[in-house]
Amino acid sequence: MSETPESPETPQSSRPVTPGSQASFGTYGGRPVSFVRRGTRLQGRRQAAWEEHSDRWAIQVPRHVANTSVHPDYVFDAEAEFGRKAPLIVEIGSGLGDAVCHAAEENPDRDFLAVEVYTPGLANTMIKINSRGLSNVRVVEANAPEVLATMLPAGSVSELWVFFPDPWHKSRHHKRRLIQPAFAELAARSLKKGGLWRIATDWSNYAIHVREVLAGSTEFENVHDGERTGADSPLTQVWESGVETMVGGAPVKEGRAPVSTEHTGPNEGVDHVGGWAPRFDGRIRTSFENKAHEAGRMIFDLSYRRI
Repeated sequence: MSETPESPETPQSSRPVTPGSQASFGTYGGRPVSFVRRGTRLQGRRQAAWEEHSDRWAIQVPRHVANTSVHPDYVFDAEAEFGRKAPLIVEIGSGLGDAVCHAAEENPDRDFLAVEVYTPGLANTMIKINSRGLSNVRVVEANAPEVLATMLPAGSVSELWVFFPDPWHKSRHHKRRLIQPAFAELAARSLKKGGLWRIATDWSNYAIHVREVLAGSTEFENVHDGERTGADSPLTQVWESGVETMVGGAPVKEGRAPVSTEHTGPNEGVDHVGGWAPRFDGRIRTSFENKAHEAGRMIFDLSYRRI
């Protein structure tokens, strides 16, 4: 979930700002958000795609103050929107839509909701939806916690996906990480009993953070609890390789020393906890994930079941 400072201008006047009971306290109630918005300007084919397809594929939610807030009185009706009753999969931070559109194409019997705050990414997603003739994907420009807290009915989601969220490396920024105990409560609210929460990250520090947050939740169980420990753990392999001590995890140029970015978690030598899921085969390998592989970083998959 990568984005730049929230811009006061909105690219489309059709997305209204609606006064709400919480508006006087600020859009997000003073809580830190997990994203920094990259701007909302649309140009060329993205602008054309938004103008042509947003009425069909983008959920028009009533707002508070900013164009990523969701009015607490609004509730999404998936059955009415898709014209059928089907399992609903929600991807938080859908980026350019590669993963969600591929999954929708492979699973026409399921419905998908792409949640993103990066307007150009949503426009790109709509281009893919239209070019592939998909009818089972909708997009929404919204702050994820608000989507899970009020927009989605309780127990309405079959699977929740959070792939490669912004790691917020610096310790003072860890509070801005998306996956926190409060967010886990919202995820549990929206997921049906037995529903799955799939998470992936390419940074060990965030992977450890997620594992600790979810270990402290009474609402979830790790589907792969105790699996892939010791030498089989991707965490052990990262610690052994030292790849994350290099700049951005990238290979060091000849003649130059690696520069520590302190992105790695505490190096304990061997991971005896495990709990890592195998790579989710329903997730297409995007250009973002490919860059992580090219840099030599490990991918950490985690899967949790709503109890």
